[in-house]
Amino acid sequence: MSEAPTTATATATAGQITGFQTAFPVRPDRVVEPTGPEEVRAAVRYAAEHGLTVTVESTGHGRRGPVEGGLLLGTRRMDEVLVDPAARTARVGAGARWGQVIEAAAPHGLAPLNGSSPGVGVVGYLLGGGLGILGRTYGWAADRVRALDLVTADGTARRLAPGDELFGAVLGGGHGLGVVTSVEIGLLPVARLYGGSVSFDGAVVDPAEVLRGYAAWARELPETLTSSLAALVYPDAPALPPHLRGRHVLSVRVAFTGDAAEGERLVAPLRAIGPALADSLRELPYTESHTIHADPDFPHAYWGDGILLDALDEDALARVLRLTGPGAGRMAVVQLNHLGGALAAGAPVPNPAAYREAGWLVRALYPLDEEGVAPVGALHARVAQALAPHAIGRAAAFAFGDGGRTEGLYDAGTAKRLAAVKGELDPANLFGGFGTR
Repeated sequence: MSEAPTTATATATAGQITGFQTAFPVRPDRVVEPTGPEEVRAAVRYAAEHGLTVTVESTGHGRRGPVEGGLLLGTRRMDEVLVDPAARTARVGAGARWGQVIEAAAPHGLAPLNGSSPGVGVVGYLLGGGLGILGRTYGWAADRVRALDLVTADGTARRLAPGDELFGAVLGGGHGLGVVTSVEIGLLPVARLYGGSVSFDGAVVDPAEVLRGYAAWARELPETLTSSLAALVYPDAPALPPHLRGRHVLSVRVAFTGDAAEGERLVAPLRAIGPALADSLRELPYTESHTIHADPDFPHAYWGDGILLDALDEDALARVLRLTGPGAGRMAVVQLNHLGGALAAGAPVPNPAAYREAGWLVRALYPLDEEGVAPVGALHARVAQALAPHAIGRAAAFAFGDGGRTEGLYDAGTAKRLAAVKGELDPANLFGGFGTR
Protein backbone atom coordinates (compact mmCIF):
# COMPACT_ATOMS: atom_id res chain seq x y z
CA MET A 1 0.00 0.00 0.00
CA SER A 2 1.67 3.21 -1.10
CA GLU A 3 -1.05 5.76 -0.47
CA ALA A 4 -2.51 6.98 2.81
CA PRO A 5 -5.63 5.30 4.20
CA THR A 6 -8.83 6.71 2.78
CA THR A 7 -10.11 10.05 4.00
CA ALA A 8 -13.02 8.28 5.66
CA THR A 9 -10.68 6.61 8.10
CA ALA A 10 -7.63 8.83 8.36
CA THR A 11 -6.90 12.37 9.35
CA ALA A 12 -3.58 14.16 9.04
CA THR A 13 -2.90 16.32 12.05
CA ALA A 14 -0.27 18.66 13.38
CA GLY A 15 -2.21 19.38 16.58
CA GLN A 16 -2.64 17.59 19.86
CA ILE A 17 -5.02 14.65 20.25
CA THR A 18 -6.41 14.37 23.76
CA GLY A 19 -7.75 11.41 25.65
CA PHE A 20 -8.55 10.59 29.27
CA GLN A 21 -4.91 11.11 30.28
CA THR A 22 -4.08 14.76 29.63
CA ALA A 23 -0.59 14.95 31.14
CA PHE A 24 1.42 14.37 27.99
CA PRO A 25 1.44 15.88 24.50
CA VAL A 26 0.11 13.69 21.73
CA ARG A 27 1.39 14.90 18.37
CA PRO A 28 1.34 12.08 15.82
CA ASP A 29 2.12 12.59 12.15
CA ARG A 30 -1.13 10.90 11.25
CA VAL A 31 -4.28 9.77 13.05
CA VAL A 32 -6.32 6.82 11.78
CA GLU A 33 -9.70 5.82 13.19
CA PRO A 34 -10.66 2.57 11.46
CA THR A 35 -14.16 1.11 11.49
CA GLY A 36 -13.13 -2.52 11.08
CA PRO A 37 -10.27 -5.04 10.78
CA GLU A 38 -9.62 -4.41 7.07
CA GLU A 39 -9.00 -0.73 7.71
CA VAL A 40 -6.72 -1.66 10.62
CA ARG A 41 -4.72 -3.89 8.27
CA ALA A 42 -4.47 -1.07 5.72
CA ALA A 43 -3.27 1.38 8.35
CA VAL A 44 -0.65 -1.01 9.71
CA ARG A 45 0.69 -1.71 6.22
CA TYR A 46 0.80 1.99 5.45
CA ALA A 47 2.77 2.68 8.63
CA ALA A 48 5.24 -0.10 7.87
CA GLU A 49 5.81 1.09 4.31
CA HIS A 50 6.38 4.69 5.45
CA GLY A 51 8.56 3.99 8.45
CA LEU A 52 6.00 5.17 11.02
CA THR A 53 5.68 3.65 14.46
CA VAL A 54 2.14 2.74 15.52
CA THR A 55 0.53 3.72 18.81
CA VAL A 56 -2.80 2.05 19.55
CA GLU A 57 -5.32 3.84 21.73
CA SER A 58 -8.98 3.47 22.64
CA THR A 59 -9.66 5.82 25.58
CA GLY A 60 -6.21 6.95 26.72
CA HIS A 61 -6.65 5.82 30.34
CA GLY A 62 -3.34 4.00 30.41
CA ARG A 63 -1.18 6.37 28.38
CA ARG A 64 2.41 6.03 29.56
CA GLY A 65 3.97 9.12 28.06
CA PRO A 66 4.01 11.55 25.14
CA VAL A 67 3.30 10.45 21.58
CA GLU A 68 5.56 12.28 19.15
CA GLY A 69 5.25 11.46 15.48
CA GLY A 70 4.23 8.15 13.97
CA LEU A 71 0.71 6.91 13.40
CA LEU A 72 -1.90 7.02 16.15
CA LEU A 73 -4.47 4.29 15.57
CA GLY A 74 -7.63 5.13 17.51
CA THR A 75 -10.07 2.24 17.89
CA ARG A 76 -12.99 4.29 19.26
CA ARG A 77 -15.19 3.70 16.23
CA MET A 78 -14.88 -0.10 16.55
CA ASP A 79 -17.16 -0.33 19.57
CA GLU A 80 -19.71 -3.02 18.71
CA VAL A 81 -20.87 -5.28 21.56
CA LEU A 82 -22.80 -8.46 20.76
CA VAL A 83 -24.07 -10.63 23.64
CA ASP A 84 -24.95 -14.31 23.25
CA PRO A 85 -27.03 -15.01 26.36
CA ALA A 86 -27.27 -18.74 25.71
CA ALA A 87 -23.51 -19.14 25.49
CA ARG A 88 -22.91 -16.47 28.17
CA THR A 89 -20.41 -14.69 25.96
CA ALA A 90 -19.92 -11.27 24.43
CA ARG A 91 -18.05 -10.31 21.29
CA VAL A 92 -16.52 -6.90 21.90
CA GLY A 93 -14.90 -4.51 19.46
CA ALA A 94 -11.54 -2.89 20.12
CA GLY A 95 -12.98 0.52 20.97
CA ALA A 96 -15.75 -0.58 23.34
CA ARG A 97 -15.76 0.46 26.97
CA TRP A 98 -16.82 -1.62 29.92
CA GLY A 99 -19.95 0.41 30.53
CA GLN A 100 -21.26 -0.67 27.13
CA VAL A 101 -20.69 -4.35 27.91
CA ILE A 102 -22.33 -4.05 31.33
CA GLU A 103 -25.42 -2.43 29.81
CA ALA A 104 -25.65 -5.01 27.01
CA ALA A 105 -25.27 -7.99 29.35
CA ALA A 106 -27.54 -6.82 32.18
CA PRO A 107 -30.92 -7.54 30.51
CA HIS A 108 -29.86 -11.20 30.38
CA GLY A 109 -28.85 -11.37 34.05
CA LEU A 110 -25.18 -11.46 33.06
CA ALA A 111 -22.10 -9.37 33.83
CA PRO A 112 -18.49 -9.14 32.61
CA LEU A 113 -15.36 -9.19 34.77
CA ASN A 114 -14.85 -5.45 34.46
CA GLY A 115 -12.81 -3.08 36.57
CA SER A 116 -13.96 -0.18 38.69
CA SER A 117 -14.43 2.40 35.92
CA PRO A 118 -17.04 1.93 33.17
CA GLY A 119 -15.12 4.34 30.91
CA VAL A 120 -12.04 2.10 30.59
CA GLY A 121 -11.52 0.34 27.27
CA VAL A 122 -12.18 -3.41 27.27
CA VAL A 123 -9.24 -4.56 25.15
CA GLY A 124 -6.51 -2.54 26.87
CA TYR A 125 -7.79 -3.71 30.26
CA LEU A 126 -7.57 -7.35 29.16
CA LEU A 127 -4.08 -6.88 27.73
CA GLY A 128 -3.02 -5.79 31.21
CA GLY A 129 -4.51 -8.93 32.79
CA GLY A 130 -7.73 -7.37 34.08
CA LEU A 131 -8.00 -6.93 37.86
CA GLY A 132 -11.73 -6.56 38.40
CA ILE A 133 -14.11 -5.67 41.20
CA LEU A 134 -14.95 -9.40 41.56
CA GLY A 135 -11.38 -10.60 41.15
CA ARG A 136 -11.12 -12.72 44.32
CA THR A 137 -14.26 -14.58 43.31
CA TYR A 138 -13.69 -15.08 39.58
CA GLY A 139 -9.99 -14.38 38.96
CA TRP A 140 -8.27 -12.35 36.23
CA ALA A 141 -10.44 -11.13 33.38
CA ALA A 142 -7.79 -12.28 30.89
CA ASP A 143 -8.56 -15.85 31.94
CA ARG A 144 -12.14 -15.44 30.68
CA VAL A 145 -11.19 -14.56 27.11
CA ARG A 146 -12.41 -17.20 24.65
CA ALA A 147 -10.86 -15.82 21.46
CA LEU A 148 -9.30 -12.68 20.03
CA ASP A 149 -8.61 -11.18 16.64
CA LEU A 150 -5.17 -9.66 16.10
CA VAL A 151 -3.51 -7.73 13.28
CA THR A 152 0.24 -8.22 13.39
CA ALA A 153 3.02 -5.98 12.10
CA ASP A 154 2.95 -7.55 8.64
CA GLY A 155 -0.71 -6.58 8.25
CA THR A 156 -1.96 -10.13 8.70
CA ALA A 157 -5.23 -10.77 10.55
CA ARG A 158 -5.11 -13.72 12.94
CA ARG A 159 -7.87 -15.42 14.90
CA LEU A 160 -6.42 -16.71 18.18
CA ALA A 161 -7.90 -19.15 20.68
CA PRO A 162 -6.79 -20.77 23.94
CA GLY A 163 -3.93 -23.14 23.24
CA ASP A 164 -2.29 -20.89 20.66
CA GLU A 165 1.11 -19.70 21.86
CA LEU A 166 0.44 -16.17 20.68
CA PHE A 167 -2.93 -16.12 22.47
CA GLY A 168 -1.13 -16.78 25.75
CA ALA A 169 1.39 -14.02 25.07
CA VAL A 170 -1.08 -11.30 24.10
CA LEU A 171 -3.30 -11.56 27.20
CA GLY A 172 -1.58 -9.91 30.12
CA GLY A 173 1.37 -8.80 28.01
CA GLY A 174 0.08 -7.88 24.59
CA HIS A 175 0.91 -4.19 24.30
CA GLY A 176 3.32 -3.94 21.40
CA LEU A 177 2.48 -7.29 19.79
CA GLY A 178 -0.17 -6.05 17.36
CA VAL A 179 -3.63 -4.50 17.18
CA VAL A 180 -6.42 -6.47 18.81
CA THR A 181 -9.53 -5.72 16.77
CA SER A 182 -12.04 -7.72 18.84
CA VAL A 183 -12.32 -10.20 21.69
CA GLU A 184 -14.79 -12.83 22.78
CA ILE A 185 -15.22 -12.98 26.54
CA GLY A 186 -17.14 -15.15 28.96
CA LEU A 187 -19.90 -13.53 31.01
CA LEU A 188 -21.00 -14.35 34.55
CA PRO A 189 -24.50 -15.01 35.93
CA VAL A 190 -24.38 -11.97 38.20
CA ALA A 191 -27.29 -9.52 38.21
CA ARG A 192 -26.97 -7.99 41.68
CA LEU A 193 -24.27 -7.37 44.30
CA TYR A 194 -23.92 -6.32 47.87
CA GLY A 195 -21.38 -3.51 47.80
CA GLY A 196 -20.42 0.09 48.19
CA SER A 197 -17.99 1.78 50.54
CA VAL A 198 -17.58 2.87 54.13
CA SER A 199 -15.38 5.92 54.71
CA PHE A 200 -13.55 7.36 57.69
CA ASP A 201 -12.19 10.82 58.41
CA GLY A 202 -8.46 10.54 59.12
CA ALA A 203 -8.73 13.42 61.58
CA VAL A 204 -11.27 11.45 63.64
CA VAL A 205 -10.04 7.87 63.26
CA ASP A 206 -6.28 7.29 63.15
CA PRO A 207 -5.41 6.19 59.58
CA ALA A 208 -3.09 3.52 60.97
CA GLU A 209 -6.00 2.08 62.97
CA VAL A 210 -8.22 2.06 59.88
CA LEU A 211 -5.46 0.20 58.03
CA ARG A 212 -4.97 -2.36 60.78
CA GLY A 213 -8.69 -2.89 61.18
CA TYR A 214 -9.12 -3.34 57.45
CA ALA A 215 -6.17 -5.75 57.12
CA ALA A 216 -7.37 -7.92 60.01
CA TRP A 217 -10.88 -8.00 58.53
CA ALA A 218 -9.73 -8.75 54.97
CA ARG A 219 -7.55 -11.70 56.00
CA GLU A 220 -10.63 -13.57 57.24
CA LEU A 221 -12.86 -12.97 54.22
CA PRO A 222 -14.32 -15.62 51.92
CA GLU A 223 -13.39 -15.53 48.24
CA THR A 224 -16.87 -14.24 47.45
CA LEU A 225 -15.87 -10.79 48.74
CA THR A 226 -13.37 -8.52 46.98
CA SER A 227 -12.27 -5.32 48.67
CA SER A 228 -9.77 -2.47 48.71
CA LEU A 229 -8.77 0.42 50.96
CA ALA A 230 -8.22 3.86 49.42
CA ALA A 231 -6.73 6.92 51.11
CA LEU A 232 -6.47 10.49 49.81
CA VAL A 233 -6.62 14.08 50.95
CA TYR A 234 -9.39 15.84 49.06
CA PRO A 235 -8.78 19.43 47.99
CA ASP A 236 -10.86 22.08 49.71
CA ALA A 237 -12.80 22.79 46.52
CA PRO A 238 -16.40 24.05 46.19
CA ALA A 239 -17.09 21.44 43.50
CA LEU A 240 -16.77 18.65 46.08
CA PRO A 241 -19.47 17.58 48.55
CA PRO A 242 -19.04 19.46 51.86
CA HIS A 243 -18.27 16.29 53.85
CA LEU A 244 -15.17 15.60 51.69
CA ARG A 245 -13.61 19.05 51.31
CA GLY A 246 -10.09 19.22 52.71
CA ARG A 247 -10.41 15.92 54.57
CA HIS A 248 -8.03 12.95 54.71
CA VAL A 249 -10.52 10.22 53.77
CA LEU A 250 -9.96 6.47 54.03
CA SER A 251 -12.55 4.35 52.22
CA VAL A 252 -13.04 0.60 52.19
CA ARG A 253 -14.68 -0.56 48.96
CA VAL A 254 -16.64 -3.82 48.93
CA ALA A 255 -18.09 -6.09 46.24
CA PHE A 256 -19.77 -9.28 47.48
CA THR A 257 -21.63 -11.82 45.38
CA GLY A 258 -23.72 -13.23 48.22
CA ASP A 259 -27.02 -11.96 49.56
CA ALA A 260 -27.50 -8.70 51.42
CA ALA A 261 -28.06 -10.29 54.82
CA GLU A 262 -24.75 -12.14 54.65
CA GLY A 263 -23.08 -9.00 53.33
CA GLU A 264 -24.31 -7.03 56.32
CA ARG A 265 -22.90 -9.68 58.65
CA LEU A 266 -19.51 -9.68 56.89
CA VAL A 267 -19.06 -5.91 56.97
CA ALA A 268 -19.99 -5.49 60.64
CA PRO A 269 -16.31 -5.46 61.74
CA LEU A 270 -15.63 -2.65 59.26
CA ARG A 271 -18.34 -0.50 60.75
CA ALA A 272 -16.89 -1.17 64.20
CA ILE A 273 -13.54 0.45 63.29
CA GLY A 274 -14.91 3.88 64.14
CA PRO A 275 -17.52 6.49 63.27
CA ALA A 276 -18.15 6.53 59.54
CA LEU A 277 -17.88 9.69 57.48
CA ALA A 278 -20.09 8.01 54.85
CA ASP A 279 -21.56 4.54 54.35
CA SER A 280 -23.04 3.43 51.01
CA LEU A 281 -23.00 -0.35 51.57
CA ARG A 282 -26.17 -1.84 50.13
CA GLU A 283 -27.62 -4.32 47.67
CA LEU A 284 -27.40 -2.90 44.17
CA PRO A 285 -27.92 -3.95 40.55
CA TYR A 286 -24.73 -4.74 38.70
CA THR A 287 -25.38 -1.77 36.42
CA GLU A 288 -24.57 0.42 39.45
CA SER A 289 -21.31 -1.35 40.26
CA HIS A 290 -19.34 1.71 39.12
CA THR A 291 -20.64 3.57 42.19
CA ILE A 292 -18.59 1.33 44.50
CA HIS A 293 -15.32 3.08 43.62
CA ALA A 294 -16.84 6.22 42.08
CA ASP A 295 -13.75 6.82 39.94
CA PRO A 296 -13.53 10.26 38.30
CA ASP A 297 -15.06 10.26 34.83
CA PHE A 298 -13.42 13.43 33.51
CA PRO A 299 -10.06 13.69 31.70
CA HIS A 300 -7.15 14.73 33.89
CA ALA A 301 -3.37 14.51 34.27
CA TYR A 302 -1.81 11.88 36.51
CA TRP A 303 1.17 9.59 37.11
CA GLY A 304 1.07 6.27 38.90
CA ASP A 305 2.45 2.84 39.60
CA GLY A 306 1.37 -0.43 41.17
CA ILE A 307 3.53 -2.42 43.59
CA LEU A 308 2.71 -6.09 44.19
CA LEU A 309 3.47 -7.49 47.64
CA ASP A 310 3.95 -11.03 48.91
CA ALA A 311 2.86 -9.97 52.40
CA LEU A 312 1.47 -6.89 54.09
CA ASP A 313 3.74 -5.00 56.47
CA GLU A 314 1.23 -2.79 58.28
CA ASP A 315 3.92 -0.54 59.74
CA ALA A 316 5.37 0.06 56.27
CA LEU A 317 1.97 0.87 54.80
CA ALA A 318 1.22 3.17 57.73
CA ARG A 319 4.39 5.05 56.74
CA VAL A 320 3.04 5.26 53.19
CA LEU A 321 -0.20 6.76 54.50
CA ARG A 322 1.79 9.37 56.40
CA LEU A 323 3.98 10.14 53.38
CA THR A 324 0.95 10.66 51.14
CA GLY A 325 -1.34 12.23 53.75
CA PRO A 326 -1.94 15.83 54.76
CA GLY A 327 1.79 16.56 55.09
CA ALA A 328 2.62 15.50 51.53
CA GLY A 329 2.06 18.95 50.08
CA ARG A 330 0.30 17.48 47.05
CA MET A 331 -2.58 15.15 46.33
CA ALA A 332 -1.86 11.43 46.27
CA VAL A 333 -4.30 8.53 46.02
CA VAL A 334 -3.14 5.29 47.61
CA GLN A 335 -5.16 2.12 47.16
CA LEU A 336 -4.51 -1.22 48.82
CA ASN A 337 -6.11 -4.11 46.92
CA HIS A 338 -6.67 -7.42 48.68
CA LEU A 339 -5.71 -10.15 46.20
CA GLY A 340 -5.61 -13.93 46.62
CA GLY A 341 -8.65 -16.12 46.19
CA ALA A 342 -9.31 -16.94 42.54
CA LEU A 343 -6.65 -14.40 41.50
CA ALA A 344 -4.01 -16.78 42.86
CA ALA A 345 -5.25 -19.76 40.84
CA GLY A 346 -3.25 -20.95 37.88
CA ALA A 347 -4.31 -19.67 34.49
CA PRO A 348 -6.49 -22.09 32.49
CA VAL A 349 -4.29 -21.12 29.54
CA PRO A 350 -0.79 -19.81 30.33
CA ASN A 351 -0.65 -16.02 30.09
CA PRO A 352 1.44 -13.29 31.68
CA ALA A 353 -1.23 -11.95 34.10
CA ALA A 354 1.26 -10.77 36.64
CA TYR A 355 2.48 -12.33 39.86
CA ARG A 356 -0.49 -14.49 40.82
CA GLU A 357 1.18 -15.34 44.10
CA ALA A 358 0.91 -11.73 45.30
CA GLY A 359 -1.37 -11.24 48.29
CA TRP A 360 -1.71 -7.45 48.03
CA LEU A 361 -1.33 -4.64 45.55
CA VAL A 362 -0.52 -1.04 46.45
CA ARG A 363 -1.60 1.38 43.74
CA ALA A 364 -0.30 4.93 43.98
CA LEU A 365 -1.78 7.62 41.75
CA TYR A 366 -0.62 11.23 41.74
CA PRO A 367 -2.49 14.04 39.97
CA LEU A 368 -0.04 16.25 38.10
CA ASP A 369 0.15 20.03 38.15
CA GLU A 370 2.39 22.62 36.48
CA GLU A 371 5.42 21.23 38.34
CA GLY A 372 5.21 18.06 36.26
CA VAL A 373 6.43 14.58 37.09
CA ALA A 374 9.66 15.32 39.03
CA PRO A 375 8.20 16.05 42.50
CA VAL A 376 5.69 13.23 42.12
CA GLY A 377 8.47 10.83 41.18
CA ALA A 378 10.45 11.85 44.26
CA LEU A 379 7.45 11.20 46.52
CA HIS A 380 6.77 7.85 44.90
CA ALA A 381 10.41 6.81 45.36
CA ARG A 382 9.88 7.15 49.11
CA VAL A 383 6.66 5.15 48.89
CA ALA A 384 8.41 2.38 46.94
CA GLN A 385 11.30 2.35 49.41
CA ALA A 386 8.93 1.82 52.34
CA LEU A 387 7.31 -1.15 50.57
CA ALA A 388 10.51 -2.63 49.10
CA PRO A 389 11.05 -5.48 51.61
CA HIS A 390 7.87 -7.24 50.48
CA ALA A 391 7.67 -6.02 46.86
CA ILE A 392 7.80 -8.77 44.25
CA GLY A 393 7.00 -6.78 41.11
CA ARG A 394 5.00 -4.03 39.45
CA ALA A 395 1.48 -4.27 38.06
CA ALA A 396 1.59 -3.59 34.32
CA ALA A 397 -2.02 -2.41 34.26
CA PHE A 398 -1.33 0.41 36.72
CA ALA A 399 1.89 1.91 35.35
CA PHE A 400 0.72 5.35 34.22
CA GLY A 401 2.99 7.99 32.73
CA ASP A 402 6.19 6.10 33.44
CA GLY A 403 7.57 6.49 29.93
CA GLY A 404 7.35 2.79 29.16
CA ARG A 405 9.65 1.58 31.96
CA THR A 406 9.42 -2.21 31.93
CA GLU A 407 11.50 -3.21 34.95
CA GLY A 408 9.57 -5.41 37.33
CA LEU A 409 6.45 -5.75 35.19
CA TYR A 410 7.10 -9.46 34.62
CA ASP A 411 9.22 -12.15 36.18
CA ALA A 412 12.43 -13.01 34.30
CA GLY A 413 11.00 -16.06 32.53
CA THR A 414 7.86 -14.27 31.33
CA ALA A 415 9.84 -11.22 30.23
CA LYS A 416 12.16 -13.45 28.17
CA ARG A 417 9.23 -15.24 26.56
CA LEU A 418 7.47 -11.98 25.68
CA ALA A 419 10.68 -10.55 24.22
CA ALA A 420 11.04 -13.61 22.01
CA VAL A 421 7.46 -13.28 20.75
CA LYS A 422 7.99 -9.56 20.12
CA GLY A 423 11.20 -10.26 18.20
CA GLU A 424 9.43 -12.78 16.00
CA LEU A 425 6.24 -10.81 15.36
CA ASP A 426 7.57 -7.26 15.18
CA PRO A 427 11.34 -7.27 14.54
CA ALA A 428 11.26 -3.65 13.28
CA ASN A 429 9.40 -2.51 16.44
CA LEU A 430 6.55 -1.06 14.43
CA PHE A 431 4.40 -1.07 17.58
CA GLY A 432 6.91 0.99 19.48
CA GLY A 433 4.29 3.38 20.81
CA PHE A 434 2.42 3.01 24.06
CA GLY A 435 -0.66 0.81 24.06
CA THR A 436 -3.40 2.21 26.28
CA ARG A 437 -6.79 1.38 27.68
